[in-house]
Amino acid sequence: MSTANDREDRWFRKNERKLLEDVRREREKRLEVYRQETEKEQRDRLRQAHWMKCPKCGNDMRTEQLEGVEIERCSVCGGMFFEHDELQTVLMRKQESRFKFYRSIFGLE
Repeated sequence: MSTANDREDRWFRKNERKLLEDVRREREKRLEVYRQETEKEQRDRLRQAHWMKCPKCGNDMRTEQLEGVEIERCSVCGGMFFEHDELQTVLMRKQESRFKFYRSIFGLE
């Protein structure tokens, strides 16, 4: 009887560390999935709360065409938002086109 208990004890000593490590890895995987889902939900909530909102005053922004470039303009303070490629498009225009664009921004036309 003692030999069966000894074999069982040896088996547990041998395999207990591996079993605990497997359980720990599975727990870490579940925690990582939960963390990723939580972060995604938080990003989505923030995006919804700030989507098309003016960074200056927080009011709604609307999309407009300005000299062939799509910009976002605040409906209250008039602030404008250019995305990187939009501003680059304007800056790469010929000088006379840029002046026309600037005049339309500042309401000089």
